[in-house]
Amino acid sequence: MKFLVIQTASIGDVILATALIEKLHDTYPDAEIDFLIKKGYENLFSSHPFLNELIVWNKKNDKYRNLFQILKKIRGRKYDAVVNVQRFAATGLLTAFSKAKMKIGFDKNPFSCFFNKKVKHIIGDGRHEVQRNQELIADITDGVPAKPRLYPTEQDFDNVKQFKTREYICIAPCSLWFTKQMPEEQWTKFAASLPKGLKVFLLGGKDDNDICERIRIRSGNEDITNLSGQLSLLRSAALMRDAKMNFVNDSSPMHLAASQDAPTTAVFCSTTTDFGFGPLSSDSRVVETREKLECRPCGLHGFKQCPKGHFKCGYTIDLQELTERL
Repeated sequence: MKFLVIQTASIGDVILATALIEKLHDTYPDAEIDFLIKKGYENLFSSHPFLNELIVWNKKNDKYRNLFQILKKIRGRKYDAVVNVQRFAATGLLTAFSKAKMKIGFDKNPFSCFFNKKVKHIIGDGRHEVQRNQELIADITDGVPAKPRLYPTEQDFDNVKQFKTREYICIAPCSLWFTKQMPEEQWTKFAASLPKGLKVFLLGGKDDNDICERIRIRSGNEDITNLSGQLSLLRSAALMRDAKMNFVNDSSPMHLAASQDAPTTAVFCSTTTDFGFGPLSSDSRVVETREKLECRPCGLHGFKQCPKGHFKCGYTIDLQELTERL
């Protein structure tokens, strides 16, 4: 059997789609499973044991020329099934003209009329994204979704071993969207309140360094080390795996923690778990405002600023609820 899974969206979406790879491998252990992602996330799969091939789409340069080169490659692979997680035309075209025996995707894809199987896509009914995705392959596996998983290498674990000399927590305080990120002042207060002797690592990308550094300095907590921009995603996952707790927003670090089944406390500001993107770790909890705000949730993906101008969903979060998770 040959399978292709397509997910060329953001990091968090890609991590969640790995649950399909896990499920297909469990059901068809001898199958060849390929994964199509966008350029920039290749390092996430440098040592994935169940992937036959990683197909990378460069969207930034010669986007459509690269798309049709990928289509040619897909058609040549003669897949038994192409499973398209996305609802956009470009990946729908790849699926529709893949020459696969089974073309599977969501009904919202503009090319879904060419699919052998299309699944109704509903957001807001409380189902998790991995459950929605599992419906795509339920007919060829079963109705029980697997959990997403990434595979840091032995070298990744060796690299972060230097930080695991005593009990520690990880905090990933940033998000691509302002309204999905607990305010910097709130993270600073929380960091300042942490017990002495507990090591704290701030995680994030290079663009998060300034915020993380301000939190480190303004908190006055001498046990904080700012690692933003210094670790690869897999090395961040390797560090999160053994943390006493990982404190994150509704953003990709939450899914990174889930990929290691690492303990997670997820702060939800403008969004809610009804959308289906909550934490999946065995030890996980969502912390959110207890105020009944008519404006919440204000959107699925968040905004660059609070539409109402007050950002109460972020400022009214009780930090004691985070502290209790220690």
